[in-house]
Amino acid sequence: MAFELPEDQLKTAENELKKYLPMSQQVYGFLVLRNRVRSDPVRVLVDRWPQFRVIMCKPHGEQKSDLFKDALLFATDAAVLEEILSKSSVFDWSKYFCVGTSVSHTEIFKAVASAKGVPCKRVAKCYLMTLEDVGRLPSVDSSGISVSSLDESHIGLVNQTWKFGKVDVAVGLIRNMIANFPSCCVLDAEGKPVSWILTYPYCAIGMLYTLPEHRRKGYAKILVSSLAKRNHALGYPVYCCIEEENAASYRLFANLGFTEDPSYREAWFVVNEFQIFP
Repeated sequence: MAFELPEDQLKTAENELKKYLPMSQQVYGFLVLRNRVRSDPVRVLVDRWPQFRVIMCKPHGEQKSDLFKDALLFATDAAVLEEILSKSSVFDWSKYFCVGTSVSHTEIFKAVASAKGVPCKRVAKCYLMTLEDVGRLPSVDSSGISVSSLDESHIGLVNQTWKFGKVDVAVGLIRNMIANFPSCCVLDAEGKPVSWILTYPYCAIGMLYTLPEHRRKGYAKILVSSLAKRNHALGYPVYCCIEEENAASYRLFANLGFTEDPSYREAWFVVNEFQIFP
């Protein structure tokens, strides 16, 4: 039903996924990082090779902290996807897991979860916004502002302010992001972060947050611009996922030149949420 790709085929998979952008953006972005940076282990699985119809990136490990990390999935054939979800052991439906994929697969996830008698809900529906030309980023004045990168001493701060964090099992994900992928932050006079943005394991920039007392100072614009330029210089795709209800973030990224494909939405589905968030 599905098997793991060997290391020497991951670059080929990356190149193949590029043909399906923007629908394949998350799995493509993950493989861009996976092929260039050593980070937490993840299995890349396909239904067949090389003409795959389903490809997914799944965290390796069975600890709760491993399960909290998102799996990512791209499919060109809905019937094959439903068969894999229904009949294979790719996912353990008795445990918590979260999957990022196209919103078009909503009914498949609901149907399979219902058949297996487990709770499943969509926790986010997002615009996928890309920056095609980093050179068109508007100029941002950061004079007098200390811009740096996050380090592992900031994991707790990021966890406590992230919408989907505030739980111990999120620490592993955030540690992986800070230790292995680019981030930017604004430091106050004491060297403490007051605003920050990170790069997810699938290359999207996010977890953007500014402490309430430091808002309306233009920090978010400075950080998005800085991280976009940094990731572009590294050869990474520059994009983000913005929840549909987050109008402020949508305006911010749109004003910086990010655009979305109106025909496509990304979604995250969570199974057995009660096991992580009682």
